[in-house]
Amino acid sequence: MKFFISASILSADFANLQSEIIACENAGVDWIHIDVMDGQFVPNLTMGPFIVEACRRITDLPLDCHLMTNNPENLVDDFIKAGATNITIHPENNPKIIETLARIKAAGCTAGIAINPATPVEMIEPLIRFADLILVMTVNPGYSGQNFMPEVVEKIAKINHLAQKCQTPPIIEVDGGINADTISLVKEAGASAFVSASAIFHHPGGISRGVNDLRASLL
Repeated sequence: MKFFISASILSADFANLQSEIIACENAGVDWIHIDVMDGQFVPNLTMGPFIVEACRRITDLPLDCHLMTNNPENLVDDFIKAGATNITIHPENNPKIIETLARIKAAGCTAGIAINPATPVEMIEPLIRFADLILVMTVNPGYSGQNFMPEVVEKIAKINHLAQKCQTPPIIEVDGGINADTISLVKEAGASAFVSASAIFHHPGGISRGVNDLRASLL
């Protein structure tokens, strides 16, 4: 199985964003993760399409965009145009999710569904076959640096079991508190893509050491 490490720039030094992304690329990360928050769906306000455009000018790595927003169907076209590779949206309060996933795929992007810790698996079960990627949140979304929620590991395993029934199983991605200690837990549950923020950008040994420690824990 191929594993993907997605470096979340939510914890990057934005005064030195270019050098931090280049350091991630040199360290061997697979994706650059961009957390998009509208201050309504989650209690924080972060990056829009202009950040995706800036990242695309810096790197050719896949840009892994997680839209934690109300009405993501009104935003996906802007992120596609900005250069997003993966676009992940939430099912909560989103009656147009199947249509939106189809639009993302039609544009040549990877279409993902995200599920919050409190959201039951049953909400996304009928949607899994429409997605290329399932993002399981292992913290409550909104802020970087939160502690990993071990009770979500069972949910990851359940989602992976459902995903394996699909003709083309979607990638299982996890986000929240992922570090050298927790990454093996979610790997064993079936995850193959891992979003990490603080463990990369705030590692005392630097970005390269942070990425190396994550890779070592996947062996």
